This record gives sequence, C-alpha cells and structure tokens, in this order.
Amino acid sequence: MTAAPTWLTATPPTPNGDLHLGHLAGPYLAVDVLRRFLAAEGTPVRMTTGLDDHQSYVPVRGLLSERTGAQVADGYGERIRAAWTAAGIDFDTVVLPREQPGYTDFVQRFFAELHRQGAIVPRTRPLPYCEPCGRWLYEAYLVGSCPHCGESSNGNACEPCGRPNECGDLGDPHCVVCGSAAVPREQTRLFLPLAPFAERLAAFWAEVDMPPHLRALCETMAAAGLPEIAVSHPGDWGVPVPVPGFTDQRIYVWFEMAPGYLLEYDPAGERPQRGPVQFFGFDNGYFHAVLFPSLFMAWDGQLPLPSAFVVNEFYRLAGKKFSTSRRHAVWALDALAEHDSDTLRYQLLRDRPNGRQSSFEHGDLEQARRHLDREWNGWLRRLLAAVRQECDSVAPAEQPAGPAWELLRGRLERTADELREAYSVRGFDPRRALDLLDEAVRCVRDFGHVQAHEPDPAARRAALAAQLAAASALAAWAAPVLPAGAERLAALLSADPGRPVDAAALTAPAPGTKLFTPDGPVFGAGADV
Repeated sequence: MTAAPTWLTATPPTPNGDLHLGHLAGPYLAVDVLRRFLAAEGTPVRMTTGLDDHQSYVPVRGLLSERTGAQVADGYGERIRAAWTAAGIDFDTVVLPREQPGYTDFVQRFFAELHRQGAIVPRTRPLPYCEPCGRWLYEAYLVGSCPHCGESSNGNACEPCGRPNECGDLGDPHCVVCGSAAVPREQTRLFLPLAPFAERLAAFWAEVDMPPHLRALCETMAAAGLPEIAVSHPGDWGVPVPVPGFTDQRIYVWFEMAPGYLLEYDPAGERPQRGPVQFFGFDNGYFHAVLFPSLFMAWDGQLPLPSAFVVNEFYRLAGKKFSTSRRHAVWALDALAEHDSDTLRYQLLRDRPNGRQSSFEHGDLEQARRHLDREWNGWLRRLLAAVRQECDSVAPAEQPAGPAWELLRGRLERTADELREAYSVRGFDPRRALDLLDEAVRCVRDFGHVQAHEPDPAARRAALAAQLAAASALAAWAAPVLPAGAERLAALLSADPGRPVDAAALTAPAPGTKLFTPDGPVFGAGADV
C-alpha cells in the first residue's frame, strides 16, 4: 500500500487585493520550504491551499472601487497565483470556490449535516444595521472596538487579539462602506456552540504541536467559556445556507473553509489518512485551533486532526502592519518585477516573523541582493575561476584532504545536522536555516582564501576539491529556501538537483567532471547559466 502523503496546508488568501510581502513572509514561503525539504527526502508530500473568494472583504472592495465582487475575486485571484509562481511556490492543489465542480454542494452538505445533528442552532441576537446602505453589517462591512481587547476590529474576529465576536457586541459600530454609525437590530442567525467540544478540544490541544502564543489564546478562550459562533449572515455573497428559513443567508466564510480544506485534499471529499501540518498567521489562529477542529469533530469523529500548527506573527511595513484592505503594503508582483525570487525569499525568510513581529524596510531587498552577490556568489566566482585556471574547468583528480579540510568537514557535517532540524516540522525555522547557510559559506570562503597560498599544486587542487564538495552541498542544502539559485549551482557542477539535505551531499564532483563558469550571479540572479 502506498504511504499516505504528508499533507501541508496554507490558509487561503482573500482575493481583495494583490498578494503582499507580509503574506509571503507568513505561510506561503514557509510551507514551500517544508515541502521542498520533505520532497528531497523522498517523502510523499501534498501541498494545498485555495482562494478565499467568499470573504466579505471581496464585495466590500468591489463597493469601494465600483466593481462587482466577482470582478474583484477573479482579477486579484489570478494575480495571487501569478505571485506564487514567480516566488517559486508550487501548490499541488489550489481550490477555486466559484469554479470547482461540486464545491458548493459539498459545503452545503457539510453544513446541513451539522444542522441535522443539532450542532448548529438558531439564535436571535443584535446585529448592526446600516440604515443609509440598507445592509446588515458583519465581518468586513463592520468596524468597531473589540469587546475583549478594545482595539479596532472588524466583525466576527479581532486581528490584534485573535478572539471572535458576535458583531453585535462591538463598541461604537460603524459601516465600512459609508461610514455611518450602525444601529443594532434583532436578527436570527445560525450559531455553532463550541462548549460541547470543550473536552475534546482540550485533548486535541494537548497533542498538537503549536507555539505558546496560540496555546495561550486557546486556554484564554476555554477559561472564559467557549462562545457560540455565528455561522450564517444575512447577505448575498457566498454559499447559500441550505436550511429552511435561512436560505436568504450565506454560510460564514470561515465555516466554509473547513469543508474547503477537505476538498483541497481530495475533490471528492474523501477522508484524509493523516492530519495536515497547517501554516497560517496568528490572526487566523482561533479559526484553525478552535473552530475548524470543532467542525471536523462534528462532521466525522474519526477524521484525523492537524498534527502541527506552524504560526507566524504579523509582518510589518515600516513599523505598521501590512494590510491589503488599507493598501499599506509592498506588493509581491511589484517586488518580483524588480528583484529575483532568490533575493525575495532570502530576505523574507531571514526576516520571517516567527515567534515575534518583524518589520520590512524599504531597501531591505537591495541589501539582501548585495549580500548574496558579495558573500555567496563572490566565493563561487573565485572558486570556479581557480578551477578554470588550475584544472582547465574540470574537477581535479585530487580528493579533499589535510588537517584544515578535516576541521572544515566536521563543521559542515554538524551544519547539515542542524539544517535538517531547522527544516523539520518539529524544529521548523527558516531564519535559522539561512543563518546556518551563511555561516557555512563564510567558513568555506575563509578556507579558500587561506588554502590559495598553498605552494604545493597538488595540495591547492585538493583544497579546490574540498570547496567543490562544499559547493555541491550548498546546492542541496539551500534548495528548500533558495531553489532557483540552488538549481543553477547544481547545473554548474553537473550535480543532480533536489538531493536530500544531509552530510552525503558534501561530496566533490567526480574527477574529470566538466564544470561550468557562470555568466552571471548564481544566487540572487534570475538569469539562466
């Protein structure tokens, strides 16, 4: 029997604007790093996501720009996928809610089953209403102060503290579209009470691998008493509620995302054989750690729940949070038109907001490009020029040898072990991986400078073979984070691309192997060699 693939998911982005660098620095580059590492190991892996077409932020963006929701979703959805491709991110499945056959039917069947079980119940509670617009306000249509932390929040969930709200409990509610003060009116919606899942959620939280910040959010919500979550809203954008008396309402998009994840794994909705490793930002933490597991438990008690949550904090731009809706961003496609994917990936992974918020500053990408060219490419240029001069651009017959090589090899083998940890699910830390790669390049570069003074030609050639072994290792070890440059380096060395990240990659090309001189930068280049 074929082993079930390791399933990696990244939270679907909302197509209400272009993908920005905050998105890339969060789940999308990170999930691609893990996928590439596992694939090189020979592990079957499936990396999935979707587009969050039915978020209310989409039609709100349309209202504010005189477009329809469909025009907004289609235009930005295409650009989001183009940005993934340009950044070297290659999903196995991208679910498109408004295009995928059977999507609406499955989401409605999922909803109807939970209603049939009694997990979803009607509740009549205040909901803000905008009289000038003649519209009920929820999620993106609504802004006010969070009932938990007091910060500015949209309806349904607060980005700063990560906790849900009922919309009617926001302080000083206003309409986002026209700016008018909202009027609370009684409205009957469908709700999912989370309290019946409390014990099972606690057991799940005890097992799943997640960071302390998210665990603290879960425990805070549990201590306060798990709330009831509105899972339907009066509106005309999204999947219609399949329950009599509520068919004029739409399924809450974050409810919709749970069956959407199952369709990412299998379009027929078949049960996954193992739980996913999920990548998302902390502002989406409650959905992934509380709401979705509750929905999966209600749908199928035997469904494998996530095995790990890889969570990023907010990435800031000049000290303020990246925001698509507020247009405070550096757009990914714009950055990739000016800089290659290696440079972008190096900077964003090196500055990944892992465990704490970090901030992007204008000029960071240019500094990253210069660093890669000076340190990484500078060493490779000198090495390949020396091989051309000493060995006529073929791998020398001499093998790496000598006390200096033994010392360097020991360091590099330890680096390989630490890289494997930094790329693994349990120790996942791309920032650490890039620090290790930078250190390895510095060590080998210094070795090369010292050994260039060796008077014995055979010893000099052995030192060149040692550096070629390190370059071969770099082509494998850097591939998860900088795949374009790693592939170019492998081609220069006539080495196989996509090798595992391990000490075995630290092997010089066979004597007589033709080596190629780059006609441009190897890392941070964007040009073919």
